[in-house]
Amino acid sequence: MMAERGIHVDHSTVHRWVIHFSPLLLERFNRRKRAVMGKWHLDETYINVRGRWMYLYRAIDSVGDTIEFFFSEHRDLLAAKRFIRKAIKRHGRPERIVVDGSQTNQEAIIACDGESRLRDRSRRPLKPIRIRKSQYLNNRAEQDHRRIKRRIRSMLGFKSLTCAATILSGIEMLHMMRKRQARYAYNPAPSIAEQIDILVT
Repeated sequence: MMAERGIHVDHSTVHRWVIHFSPLLLERFNRRKRAVMGKWHLDETYINVRGRWMYLYRAIDSVGDTIEFFFSEHRDLLAAKRFIRKAIKRHGRPERIVVDGSQTNQEAIIACDGESRLRDRSRRPLKPIRIRKSQYLNNRAEQDHRRIKRRIRSMLGFKSLTCAATILSGIEMLHMMRKRQARYAYNPAPSIAEQIDILVT
């Protein structure tokens, strides 16, 4: 983005900008984010923070759009539930979720599905979320991890959980911008720089 504008800045300055502005830009981006499909692919990937493996939970839909992401220190039932609750709260209930062989993710989906059906105030009966366990069907999510991991590989590494979560939110937002997941009425295919300008103004 700086190169597009002909501005040369030090990497530490860019780092400070990312830490400060990523959460603000992501919040604005989410207001314009288009609706996702009803079939989700859920998976987690490993991120190294100060020599320890931590976990980035991610979900994409059947056309490859990013649904939600959640960075966690642990890979357990509590983290999976927090991620699924966050996704359902923002995007509603899916019809089906594809997971790999993880029993924890399956248990989390069942628990969060039950909670959302109990909280539903409409009179219409809600069908339970269908869970499909297949390592091969979930390759779509595995392939989508690659672009995130490629960006992280060129960095100097993460020093703390908070810093890693903030930077990963900025990387995920730019990934969604490249997929053109936001709605812009007057320009259906803006560049990343134009999208940033729209979010800032």
